[in-house]
Amino acid sequence: MPLGLKNRRKNKARDSSTLVDNEGGPAWRGASPGALSPSAGGPGLPAPPPHARPKLVFHTQLAHGSPTGRIEGFSNVRELYAKIGEVFEIPASEILFCTLNTHRIDMDKLLGGQIGLEDFIFAHTKGLKKEVDVFKAEDALGLTITDNGAGFAFIKRIKDNSIIDRVKVILIGDHIESINGQDVVGCRHYEVAKMLKELPKGQTFTMKLVETTKAFEGIEPRSRGGRPGGNSKISTGRGTLRLRSKGPATVEELPTEFEEKAIGKVDDLLENYMGIRDTELAATMVEVGKDKKNPDEFAVALDEALGDFAFPDEFVFDIWGAIGDAKKGRL
Repeated sequence: MPLGLKNRRKNKARDSSTLVDNEGGPAWRGASPGALSPSAGGPGLPAPPPHARPKLVFHTQLAHGSPTGRIEGFSNVRELYAKIGEVFEIPASEILFCTLNTHRIDMDKLLGGQIGLEDFIFAHTKGLKKEVDVFKAEDALGLTITDNGAGFAFIKRIKDNSIIDRVKVILIGDHIESINGQDVVGCRHYEVAKMLKELPKGQTFTMKLVETTKAFEGIEPRSRGGRPGGNSKISTGRGTLRLRSKGPATVEELPTEFEEKAIGKVDDLLENYMGIRDTELAATMVEVGKDKKNPDEFAVALDEALGDFAFPDEFVFDIWGAIGDAKKGRL
């Protein structure tokens, strides 16, 4: 894939090929999505041959405000963050997560492993650090955790009237940096959720958190988190770029209606069982199970694909049931 900005000199990182000031794309204050930059030349030039691989260029901005940048040549989330960092001359480790087509902290619009070909990418960066003491009066804390695919777990949803909801300085989008002094940077979301779940009831624990950088107009109420069972699309473009941990990214069709319904249901089950929401993990589970003939075959395939999660048998059976219900139109 194209190397994009990787080999450009630092003092040229902001030239017209990478940063443009509202060049045909949306201003950062909630405008409409940017368009896919074509790979063809200007007017009058012949179109590229049908077999030529398209040059996919995406537009991006920092969520708290910045010029518009162009990025290309990435195959996974870590490479995507590196490209954004190069464009805006910031370390990739400063990026907490990205949203698609909105600068707001809208957890229904999180960038996962897929990007619509017409999606505009907004990068949310590290802001205020804080340390919070929480008394665990009940077994359930009332928060749902996800991660950015590059080592940062953060809060995706806060349940109304829960323990965490009563601690008003804890916000949706906060990155969890440590729990009781134990660094959790680099941990997956399910590992962080497990640590919080296993904390003893009736005791106080301490979390170090990092908020996202906010512009004055971008400060949002706590209620803008992801909604359980939401019907948001995984991507908005007519096609989608699937990012992969190994190998090049590929352009694919959008999920079918069956797949979208199954993914939504499996995501709900993930939250109920594990305290996480992860549409990409749910999509992987649906992909593994959609062609399997029975739950035993599915369980074996799921263990091969996602054995590190050590899913309990009851949970695997419920996932199989959700996929079957979606196939038969019962969702």
